[in-house]
Parts: sequence; structure tokens; C-alpha cells
Amino acid sequence: MRKASKRFSDEQRNAVTQVVAEAEGRTSAEIVPVVADASGRYDRAEDIVGLWTAVGGLVAVWLALPPPPAEGGSWGGIPDWAPLLLAAAAVVAGFVVGAALASRVGWLRHLFTPRRQMRDEVAARARAVFFDSRVHHTAGDTGLLLYVSLYERMAVILADRDVVEKLGQSALDELCNVLTGRLRELHPADALCQTIRLAGERLASVLPRAADDVNELSDALVILDG
Repeated sequence: MRKASKRFSDEQRNAVTQVVAEAEGRTSAEIVPVVADASGRYDRAEDIVGLWTAVGGLVAVWLALPPPPAEGGSWGGIPDWAPLLLAAAAVVAGFVVGAALASRVGWLRHLFTPRRQMRDEVAARARAVFFDSRVHHTAGDTGLLLYVSLYERMAVILADRDVVEKLGQSALDELCNVLTGRLRELHPADALCQTIRLAGERLASVLPRAADDVNELSDALVILDG
């Protein structure tokens, strides 16, 4: 899967940064857009793919081996221990190849990962970023995180206390729906820009920018590779 940083040109990054600055020019909220490659490792999916390829290798060896003689004895052919050795080698090789393939082919790993697990991983990573990026530690408790996880094709919007109280959780949920809807149709940079503009308009009415407001967090798009 292509790294998140490779999906954004300098122009697209600058566009997001400019939109954040414009939105924060109207509100005291601190808006932080984040795009991640993926939110979880999903090792179990790799193991499942490895298991199926191991079974496939075992079946292939079984079908490829010559049948035992119908009657009488024979001193030709392969030794009696060879089928067992070949079967074991096929299982091990099949598992390794399958797991390695799943680790490199995103859609294959995606196929064997429950959607609920992906949703939980995205929510947990978004919360971690919310705290680690200091979105939760602004002076006025006005941080707003827009988190997009590309592999899972999911997004989360988290807000600090004052934003939730003034804007309301239902409005935040609506913004998240807008973001995911735009992501289905547009490049992530464009989807973020449109959603940030909308967030800025709504935040300006409930959290207008004060004359002495200080920009506490960077306006730049945060990209998390790996």
C-alpha cells in the first residue's frame, strides 16, 4: 500500500494548511487535520491468509504425489517418509508465503479483517493522536481533530470540552458524516479542505476568535506513515 505521504503533493498540503489558517482566523478553536496510512497492524488477518495458503499447499502436494501401488510390493518410487516431509514443507512454505503476501497486499488483508475491528482500531488511534498531538491540551479546551485513516477508509472527528459544549456532539457527528461522504468522492486533501471550511463556519458562530487569541498548534496537515 502506498504511503500516506506519497498521496499528497506539496500543493495539496499547502492548500490544507491555508484552509486551516483561514478557518482559525474566524474561531478560537484549534483545528488539526491528520491522515494516517492505517490505524492497526491486523496480524490476525495475515495469519488467516497464511493458514489458507498452507492448506492449499498441503492439498497440492497430496494431489501431486503418485498413488500407492494397488497390490504387491514395489521398491521403486519415493521413500515412505517423503510424503510426510513434503506435506510438512508445503504447510510451512504456504503459511510463510501467504502471511508475507497479506502483509504487502492491502486488499487481501482487508478481506480477512472484520470491519468492527477496523472501526475499533481507528477510534483508538484517533484518541491517541488527540492526546499525543496536544489537541486535548489547548488553553481554552478548544481543540478539534479531523482524523482520516486511509487503509480502513474511515474517519473520526474528536473535539475538546469547550467545542463539544458549544457546538454539540450531534453537530460533530454531522461534520464526520460530511467528511466521510467527501472522502468517497474526492481526494483526501479536497475532502479535508471542504470539511474544515464548514467546521470553521460553524465554530465561528459559537467560538468566535478573540482579539488576543494565540495560535497554539500548527496549521499544517499531519501525515502518519507506517
